Amino acid sequence: MSEPVIKVENLSKRFVISHEKQERYTSLRDVVARRAKKIFSFPAQPTTNIPAKEDFWALKDINFEINKGDRVGIIGRNGAGKSTLLKILSRITEPTKGRVTIDGRVASLLEVGTGFHPELTGRENIFLNGAILGMSRAEIRSKFDEIVAFAEIEKFLDTPVKHYSSGMYVRLAFAVAAHLEPEILIVDEVLAVGDAQFQKKCLGKMEEVSKNEGRTILFVSHNMNVISALCSNAILLSGGRVIESGRSIDVMNSYVLGSGGKSSEREWVGKMRPGNNIIKLNSVRMIDASRYSKDTFSINEEIGIEMNYEVLEDNNVLWLGHNLYNSEGVNVFDTHSVSTDLYVKPHKKGKYSSVAWIPANLLPEGTFIIGSGVFNHSEHRIHFHERDIVVFSIVDTYDGKSARGLTTSHFSGVVRPLLRWNINAKK
Repeated sequence: MSEPVIKVENLSKRFVISHEKQERYTSLRDVVARRAKKIFSFPAQPTTNIPAKEDFWALKDINFEINKGDRVGIIGRNGAGKSTLLKILSRITEPTKGRVTIDGRVASLLEVGTGFHPELTGRENIFLNGAILGMSRAEIRSKFDEIVAFAEIEKFLDTPVKHYSSGMYVRLAFAVAAHLEPEILIVDEVLAVGDAQFQKKCLGKMEEVSKNEGRTILFVSHNMNVISALCSNAILLSGGRVIESGRSIDVMNSYVLGSGGKSSEREWVGKMRPGNNIIKLNSVRMIDASRYSKDTFSINEEIGIEMNYEVLEDNNVLWLGHNLYNSEGVNVFDTHSVSTDLYVKPHKKGKYSSVAWIPANLLPEGTFIIGSGVFNHSEHRIHFHERDIVVFSIVDTYDGKSARGLTTSHFSGVVRPLLRWNINAKK
């Protein structure tokens, strides 16, 4: 078992918040009126008891270990403590309590322009950053051409970086951080500033240095597809505490659907069953071709949405439907039971089981959420519609048999169908 390169023990960070009363613009008339009022009135009693200062714990008793070569996503909602944690790991901010042990050189990309001197040129800042990382001038020079080519800033290399756009800042900063061979690379959401093509380039580079060179990566993002593609493990923060850590798929599931999370199957009993006096929902689960319940599927396999329900009254035409959303909240598709006889024929009383099959090689890798309902729009009637019922994940096998082919870098798209191609040489 490898030794951890990052060890965090009982880490806490406190900030002191000052509460100051906001004064509006004061005119001479206001001053005169206020003094006159003081003469003819008793002292006002304070209406609230707000302290002048208050302690705010951005992090509280954080513990985790990260091994060499791990790619770890740090996820959580705004204000969860992600950026504070990365600043402590990057030695920008000191912790209030606890201890952090880091074995190796750290390069961090937290904010646009971090580590750059605005008056120096791009060329000079490359050498400055390398020196900060403890590299010799010869080592930096050996990587110089690669950095400039990756950042695509050849024309502006001898321009002071204070004249750079935010996108140019990020391109150069990432190129420096990735190519100057740190053992640990820490990247915040700052990559979102760059264009889509450069983001994909960065993700491919991080994947390369982790897999091929054994470097450790900590990556903060709100994009669960990126976390799924890049990170093998994840840590979920909420309110400055670690809520969950482990496989990125499991942690993302908890994040997407709240602190408690939801699994790939859900069951209701008794009065808790959604529905009305016509139909009640019993369960929904994600299944494979062998009807086994699973939470993670290969991109190459068919996925079933099984819904079990009970009809309580005869002679009602019931339409079954599902909504599928990705981790970014995008409605990938809606579907309902138009291909079945019972779409036009009334149900009889009894218990039923339906399965809607999602074809293999339709969805990309990532985390997905299912909502389900029963309705009849021709009658303007919705019997029930339950949102965010179950969650499941898809992983790519990287065997060349999906639409990704042999590409290992980030592959974008809301869907990823494996299309049939015909290529013929012209005579």
